Amino acid sequence: QVQLVESGGGLVQPGGSLRLSCAASGASGRNFRNIAMGWFRQAPGQEREFVAAIRWNGGNTVYGDSVKGRFTFSRDNAKNTAYLQMDRLIPEDTAVYYCAAGFGIILSSMRRHDQYDYWGKGTQVTVSS
Repeated sequence: QVQLVESGGGLVQPGGSLRLSCAASGASGRNFRNIAMGWFRQAPGQEREFVAAIRWNGGNTVYGDSVKGRFTFSRDNAKNTAYLQMDRLIPEDTAVYYCAAGFGIILSSMRRHDQYDYWGKGTQVTVSS
């Protein structure tokens, strides 16, 4: 069982930055090498949208088209924590952001939310002046 705790959401003006964190626990060191972690977001009345994902082993990273070039996903191996640096934020980025984790997800499937077995509770990001 993997537990995920997100932090770092809040209110920011357009053009500003935020960094989200996702701390993972409950997986052994060996299992962690096979883990993939992802960020998804959901705005009111909209479907869940893929934001970014990373494979712990090898660091392969993929991004959603709407955030490519503005968001950066990274990881800290020692802390079992993943970070989503969000720059040049726009109002359309407003949503609840969810961290997710799964094992054995192939690179071509990392955008699919049904591939992830573990989810955090979400953190609100609001971009508004």
